[in-house]
Amino acid sequence: MREQRHPAVIATAIALPVALVVGVLVAAIAVNRSPVHDPVALGPVDSPDATSAQCASLLDALPENLGDYTAAELADPAPAGVRAWVSSEENAEPVVLRCGLTRPVGFDVAAPLQVINGVQWFEVSGEDDGIDASTWFVVDRGVYIALTIPGDSGPTPLQDASSAVSNALPQQPLDPAPLQ
Repeated sequence: MREQRHPAVIATAIALPVALVVGVLVAAIAVNRSPVHDPVALGPVDSPDATSAQCASLLDALPENLGDYTAAELADPAPAGVRAWVSSEENAEPVVLRCGLTRPVGFDVAAPLQVINGVQWFEVSGEDDGIDASTWFVVDRGVYIALTIPGDSGPTPLQDASSAVSNALPQQPLDPAPLQ
């Protein structure tokens, strides 16, 4: 007489390996959705006030996210007064904030400004240099602040940074260069 297996034992023997394969696939997909980013490497720029109390106040007030960008680790040696955020998209350029800069070139009495969330910004487009990014300079606080954003980032990083600047630093009179 032939020994018969109970249907529950057969179902379990089939279901366990299938569940294991599904679990491995789900884990692999989850890992790929949260890529690990290398630290963002940034070179130094002329920023004489990067270690000022105003920059420290702003850096402490910056949010973890600027739109869809998440705060990133900076590669050593990291310049003072700098923060970066990265996108979850692979090979996307980071958003970079630098505090304590010198007056931006081109910021004179005739420069067009944009007000976002109570902060006055002066834009320097990278388009003329073939760069798909713009650098926006805060020009109405006690220190100059630059926010460089990729061309496809949308307005939210600029809006979120404006809110942080507005909350952290009091507004100051503009100090543009005279016309040459």
